[in-house]
Amino acid sequence: MTLTMKTIITFLRGTAAAALFALAITGGPRAFAQEFTLKFATLAPEGSTWMNVMKEYDKAIRAESGGRLGFKMYPGGVQGDEKDVLRKIKLGQLHSAGITGNGMTSIAPKVRILDSPFLFKSYDEVDHVNKTFEGEFTTAFEEGGFVNLGWAEVGFIYVFTNTPVQKPEDMNNVKMWMWEGDPIAESAFQTMNIHAIPLTITDVLTSLQTNLINGVYTSPLAAIALQWFSRVKYMLDVPLADAAGAVVISRKKFQELPPEMQEILVRNGKKYMKQLTELSRLENAKSIETLKKNGITLTHPPSKEVLASFDAIGTRSRRLLVGKLFSDDLLQKVEADLSEFRKNQAKGGK
Repeated sequence: MTLTMKTIITFLRGTAAAALFALAITGGPRAFAQEFTLKFATLAPEGSTWMNVMKEYDKAIRAESGGRLGFKMYPGGVQGDEKDVLRKIKLGQLHSAGITGNGMTSIAPKVRILDSPFLFKSYDEVDHVNKTFEGEFTTAFEEGGFVNLGWAEVGFIYVFTNTPVQKPEDMNNVKMWMWEGDPIAESAFQTMNIHAIPLTITDVLTSLQTNLINGVYTSPLAAIALQWFSRVKYMLDVPLADAAGAVVISRKKFQELPPEMQEILVRNGKKYMKQLTELSRLENAKSIETLKKNGITLTHPPSKEVLASFDAIGTRSRRLLVGKLFSDDLLQKVEADLSEFRKNQAKGGK
């Protein structure tokens, strides 16, 4: 008996063999319609390393889920500052975000200890503290209603100005920007007796252009991506802090996903955010050379005593944050752990 194509399809419909038949006649895996769309927002501009890696992340989870899971992305601050984005996530208008420490303030304040002024001297120290306190930081995100899909470090932050700065008192001549609502920056500038001008990050470039401010702080890579470098002349070659970053998702939205989708999202998040951190570190180093080629002059403390004065500012600033962001107990544990790590590093280097 000769079977028509219609007869074959009727026979196979509703059976497991249908999937195999579809695979045979199409030459590839069967794609499912997207069921789970994660609305993601970030300040990172289109074309930046942040967005390039996020697109790779999105591509990976779409492939592994058969097209059932994916991001809808809103880059470049089109959904507002981090405060606006987190508010929209809580309202259910968005689900996920790439945030810096400023955004972490409202959802996991103790994690801001990673952004403390003059705390870290190297990326090895950053990685060590992140690993040591990972469990505590993960719990802090969950208690704030979010799941951390992966650390996405911004990198070491430097001060950029239009007048040379080599020591703390030179900052008195700077109309310094402060990210509106950021207690870390507030404590650092308070310790240095600087009356900074609070603005949202989306207002910074315009404020530089109009001379409302003439000093900012950011990573070298971000200074280029945000075009701030075009309005300043000097960079103080002493890291103000290492800026933490993360890709987070609403815990409520995360729990709505099937377990297999959660696993795909988390596993790939850690993989791609690790890649992003490594790329950011490399590109920040390259960006310093790019800044120098574009006329930015690097300034340095004139002595070890002046360098030590920046460390003292960091110590006092961190004490101001106790009870506001993190406990004295956590601060002491982090500082003690870091001190021990440095001693071990020094021994190993001899």
